[in-house]
Amino acid sequence: MPGYTHLQRAQPITFGHHLMAYAMMFLRDIDRLKDALRRMNYSPLGCCALAGTTYDTDRNMTAQALGFDGITLNSIDGVSDRDFCLELACAFSTEMMHLSRFSEEIILWASWEFKFVELDDSFSTGSSIMPQKKNPDMAELVRGKTGRVYGNMLTLYTMMKGLPLAYNKDMQEDKEAIFDSLESLEMCLKVFAPMLDTMSVCKDNMRNAAAKGFINATDLADYLVKKGMPFRSAYKLVGEIVGYCVKQDKVLEDLPIDVYKNFSEEFSDDLYEAINLENCAQRRTSQGGTCTESVLKQIMAVKEELKNG
Repeated sequence: MPGYTHLQRAQPITFGHHLMAYAMMFLRDIDRLKDALRRMNYSPLGCCALAGTTYDTDRNMTAQALGFDGITLNSIDGVSDRDFCLELACAFSTEMMHLSRFSEEIILWASWEFKFVELDDSFSTGSSIMPQKKNPDMAELVRGKTGRVYGNMLTLYTMMKGLPLAYNKDMQEDKEAIFDSLESLEMCLKVFAPMLDTMSVCKDNMRNAAAKGFINATDLADYLVKKGMPFRSAYKLVGEIVGYCVKQDKVLEDLPIDVYKNFSEEFSDDLYEAINLENCAQRRTSQGGTCTESVLKQIMAVKEELKNG
């Protein structure tokens, strides 16, 4: 399939490589939530109103009995801190942002302009008046819920920004915001996983799209560089060839060798192997790249991370 930058076709990649980019984002989301939990799991029990208590209490014992990692070390901070809510709200917002980006691509891919994927009927709806429509409603709702979670995060930060120590009644607003964000994220995740699981991939359409847009132009320039041409010169020459193809309504793979030789004698028949789209993808063997071996390693790394998590 075509990989994009600036929403312009850029270089050939595999669909698996594209999906694994989101897998890496979601791994970081898991890590952020774990990290937030680590700082949140301290017991305020015994801080009382703000100054502690005159009663002989063992705060560490109660914290251990309730499953906390320890106690808050300052009683004023214990009753007035909402960093744990803010941190969770940020983590939720970041994860929703990733879901929203993924949703946007699914919405684009499901359109007739792309037609890279087709959503199952369970996760799309028809139009009220246009019988030909199949709308990606679930993806759109996930994208829309992101704004709601962002709003809750901003609510919490705004609520806390001017509060003197210690407790103030404003802080009761934390419950509605953080619970709503949690429920929204949980609801989106429950929809998103089965939506992906039932989604059909239109492989031929992806491959046909990759054949357009001259996404192997970089590889043609690299071909010339390997022949000894400076990259700056190769870049300029390939740009001229692409311009010629646009005028002639051709693609680089279909251009005859004699036409290539009109541009440079450095070209020979082996250029067609160099610009073959599958070869272009498979030659990107650097760690984290789009070749099949690299993508399989990424998949194994994610599975291992989830198993150990």
